[in-house]
Amino acid sequence: MVTSSIPQTRVWFITGTSSGLGRALAETVLEKGEAVVLTARNPQKVEDLVAKFPDRALAVQLDVTKPKEIQDAVKQAIDYFGHIDVLVNNAGCKIVGLIEELSNSEVHRQFDTNFFGVLETLRAVVPYMRKQRKGHILNISSMASFMAEPGGGFYIASKLALEGLSGTLHYELQPFGIKVIIVEPGNFLTNFPVSSICVNDTQIEEQEYKAFINDRRNEVLKPGMKRNRLDEPGDPKKAALAIIKIVDSEEPLVRLALGSDAIKTINYGLDYIKRDLDAWKELSFSTDCDEVVASK
Repeated sequence: MVTSSIPQTRVWFITGTSSGLGRALAETVLEKGEAVVLTARNPQKVEDLVAKFPDRALAVQLDVTKPKEIQDAVKQAIDYFGHIDVLVNNAGCKIVGLIEELSNSEVHRQFDTNFFGVLETLRAVVPYMRKQRKGHILNISSMASFMAEPGGGFYIASKLALEGLSGTLHYELQPFGIKVIIVEPGNFLTNFPVSSICVNDTQIEEQEYKAFINDRRNEVLKPGMKRNRLDEPGDPKKAALAIIKIVDSEEPLVRLALGSDAIKTINYGLDYIKRDLDAWKELSFSTDCDEVVASK
């Protein structure tokens, strides 16, 4: 067993650190003098960070769809650093396709990464945090949880499932001093659309669908697609600093939106829900038992 010789410091376990927000967060945490377990399906992609911060960075192979690799990665982290203080479930992917056309195998692939991968990682790390009686868990969701996007239904469903799980976990782990935070990023200038979005193989040739889904497919698949900072206004480095600030804060928090577009999208989604809630309030009340109505 190889152990780190660094003094006691906060240890972050971050999934999906080879690119995007995960990479930006890992690098920023290391620059601030803390330790990071850099997990990636291809750990060679983070070896530069290990070389730069040899005493505080540990690269570990991890495909979150493989439970055995999750167990092994967490064990390596504990053996090396002795503890895990912050877990960031960042690894994710997006499969684009209509609800009607996506195969069950593609749907399982979506949930295996975005939901069950998180679940297995939680089950591996939480027992150590409970023994410590402290810790932070940040589950990376999306502003997409508050929107409906043609072609993105199962991605949104996977993030909604993650939000439901995280909200409950927030309360279940409070007695152990563990804070659970749902992070809802907007669009950030990373390579997520290039490296983590897949388009299903089967396509329905229905004219009514083509009007809005073909443009989406072309956007995803177009080689060398030029990124527009107005479409994706978020700075990954600033997002990393915001996440670190939240972990440092003593203020209670369940959700953290990242980006002006996230605030706009989430507010729109909440207003949309409230509109129907208010419009049909009397009909909703009418389903109460007579005894309940009489007691009001």
